[in-house]
Amino acid sequence: MLLADFGTSYCKILDTAESNAPRIIATRDLPPDFLADLGTGHNAARRSKRSINELTALARGGGRLINRSDFVLLDCGSRDIKYVRFRHGEVMDMGWNAECGASMGFTIELLATYYQLDYAALPVPSTGFSITCGVLGMSHIFDAVVSGVPEATAVAQFVRGIALNAYRFAQEPQELYLSGGLCDNPLFVASFPCQVHPLGRFVLLEGLLATPQRPQPEAAAPLQG
Repeated sequence: MLLADFGTSYCKILDTAESNAPRIIATRDLPPDFLADLGTGHNAARRSKRSINELTALARGGGRLINRSDFVLLDCGSRDIKYVRFRHGEVMDMGWNAECGASMGFTIELLATYYQLDYAALPVPSTGFSITCGVLGMSHIFDAVVSGVPEATAVAQFVRGIALNAYRFAQEPQELYLSGGLCDNPLFVASFPCQVHPLGRFVLLEGLLATPQRPQPEAAAPLQG
């Protein structure tokens, strides 16, 4: 079975018939005729024989990976942010924000390329910019650089501001599980004012693995002669 999480910037693909790990491919490089058996995310309805909502996939993936009855799972993607809150083993609350988290992950990746920065080498700043949008928040960087703040410091303050915005959106939990490509960004993870457990990029694929398959129609009984 071919499973796919169709992200805005990257697609995560898993063929359950193979023993290989999931693979990541840039969305722009996905073959035009690619069709998954089951998918979620951006373009899933068009690129899959069957698709499920991203929040549903996130909740099922969290339930599959996290061995706790109470937790908050936050997914930070290239385009948006979303979270699910479990209480007593059941989904109690969830949220999805494509405006306050607009292009958050994409912008952070873009800044690293433009300024040639290694996020693993940047210390967490004591303060972060007040940011509610990844794209519009870049103006804080430009203003800070013009005023004499080093580029690396300004970008680090931007990343911390993005993390704080995502933390507030998830209703400021004391402990947080994190999903998405930003799990690989040490500066972003360390910028949260709570304990963070990064789960990586494949949580939504785990949710697809946890999705019940539709029963196949039974073969008709042979006619008796």
